[in-house]
Amino acid sequence: MGSGKVGQGDSFGGYRTQLVELLRDKGIRDLAVLEAVAKVPRHAFVPESVRHRAYEDSPLPIGNGQTISQPLVQAMYLQALKLTGYEKVLEIGTGSGYQTALLGVLASMVFSVERHRGLADTAREALEEVDIRNVTILVGDGTLGWRPFAPYDAILVSAASPDAPAPLLEQLADGGRLVVPLGDRENQVLTLITREGDDYRRENLGGVRFVPLVGQHGFPK
Repeated sequence: MGSGKVGQGDSFGGYRTQLVELLRDKGIRDLAVLEAVAKVPRHAFVPESVRHRAYEDSPLPIGNGQTISQPLVQAMYLQALKLTGYEKVLEIGTGSGYQTALLGVLASMVFSVERHRGLADTAREALEEVDIRNVTILVGDGTLGWRPFAPYDAILVSAASPDAPAPLLEQLADGGRLVVPLGDRENQVLTLITREGDDYRRENLGGVRFVPLVGQHGFPK
């Protein structure tokens, strides 16, 4: 990750500290995740019109019918992946780029796939603004993954899928962890899938509600 602007020189540091305390109170124990939230300026990844709400523990609209997820849910995702700083991570659904930025702090390399070109472009600009350089973004169908850089130590899917897309399971390294909301368009269960050779162990992390994952191995448009 770049050494420059992350969390430096802005007037929102106090709000980030409050958000970290709230996440800790709600059960987030991974110190690396809490430190990443303390560093990454969430306000840089939301539209100007909702910037005053950037550090609320709530989802916010980012355009194209998409949202930036509630910070608690994002922290739960990241905590479940148990990143140590050395992983190669695949993210499906770049969205605003905020979660991508957190991954950039927590992992070695991040490859992120976004279906909407406008969101991908905006996310790239925001990541550059906060000087996070270990992220590469592809515009395409996230349900297909990003095969040239596989296998991945961790895969994070930030949209709801009827089942875990087969290409993502194939691109997960042995021992790797995949977090994905599984269910219908209205209600899903956040699911942790751990690869053990040719077997995939599943763990229920609780009920969530995400926008649908659209693509060949997700929901139809």
